[in-house]
Parts: sequence; structure tokens; C-alpha cells
Amino acid sequence: MVRQPGFFDVEERLRDLSAKGDDLERIAELVDFAMFRAELERAVPRADGTRGGRPAFGHVLMFRILLLQAMHGLSDER
Repeated sequence: MVRQPGFFDVEERLRDLSAKGDDLERIAELVDFAMFRAELERAVPRADGTRGGRPAFGHVLMFRILLLQAMHGLSDER
């Protein structure tokens, strides 16, 4: 029988990943993604939001996702 992970199980897994050398942590330490914010906002303008709908994800977050996709050979076919 598989037990449901508890609150501290996730914390322990993250600690184990850090000890093994997590690539995501290393990238976050080396690259200040906030420095790309102004350029990304100029390159990809957003709607003013008056039409409603769900707010868009941030420019920097989407940039980080694209970087991870490129690093790991992932694709988003939609």
C-alpha cells in the first residue's frame, strides 16, 4: 500500500535534490532573471486587461519556462 506523502516529505525531497546538486537551484544562483524584465516587456507587450479574463503569467516566469524547455528538450505543442 502506498501512503500519501506528508507535509515534510516534500521538504525532505527538496533537501535531497539540493544535496545532489539541483540544476534549477544552480541556474537561479547564477542568473538574475529580473535583469531581463524590461527587455521582455518591450518585446512582448501585454493587453491592458480591460476585457477581463485570467491575468497572464509574468514575462520573467515565461522566459524561465522557455529556458527549461530548451535545456531539457521539452516541447509545448499547443
